Amino acid sequence: MPPSLPRIAVDALRAGEAHRYAAHQWAQAELHLPASAGPHPVAVVLHGGSWRMTYGKRVMRPVCRDLVRHGWAAWNVEYRRVGGNEGGGWPGTYDDVAASIDHLASVEAPLDLARVAFVGHSAGGSLALWAAGRPQLPAGAPGAGTPRVVPALVIAQAPVANLERGRALTAPGGIVNALLGGTPEEVPERYAAANPQRRAGLPTPMLLVHGQDDRTLTVRQSVEYVEAADAAGGPARLAALPHAAHRDHVDPRSPAWQVVLERLARA
Repeated sequence: MPPSLPRIAVDALRAGEAHRYAAHQWAQAELHLPASAGPHPVAVVLHGGSWRMTYGKRVMRPVCRDLVRHGWAAWNVEYRRVGGNEGGGWPGTYDDVAASIDHLASVEAPLDLARVAFVGHSAGGSLALWAAGRPQLPAGAPGAGTPRVVPALVIAQAPVANLERGRALTAPGGIVNALLGGTPEEVPERYAAANPQRRAGLPTPMLLVHGQDDRTLTVRQSVEYVEAADAAGGPARLAALPHAAHRDHVDPRSPAWQVVLERLARA
């Protein structure tokens, strides 16, 4: 590797140990492990990208490698996304996230599954919040039932916390419409199961990190989630960062990522 390449570029090429959690081609996860003996706390890392095929788990490798440098194992998850006729969207995306997390219980590695954090960015932040609420899902919904791995902490970075906020998201052609296969009026049961806002107030400690100047997804998404969680008695907190852009959260050199590291250090 040329020594002139910045570390973030080198880290983006480091894939980690490959694992499969289901039979289809996108059922992949990478395990990044510290060199020490362990057992290591684990961050389940969920990438964003509007749930579309354009982005994949590679975008999270730099933060995964930074987690390793701070003593955490990182479970970098791929999942089916919208587009390409691969079965993404409802219910495949949610089935995959649930299965990938549960698969951690079968991985032979020095992992401390009592110290698991879900860390997700943007669409992945929505999935991290959703996954924490799996025990409260209605029977028959994707991911419903008793999870094999439960989080001690959830960190959602610039998340789509409310899938029903804003008509642009749910109107025909909107990203959430494409994900769930219709509007809230057309498929209300899917929104009821998939929308993290519906389960705000979970007992799991949560940190939502959001840039006040985010031009991709308004910080109001996170503000309203935390307000709803507070009203329900849940331990959710908001770190609203001045000047942070949407993609700063996946850059390990950014102040937005340092907020994540600081919270993990207290976990």
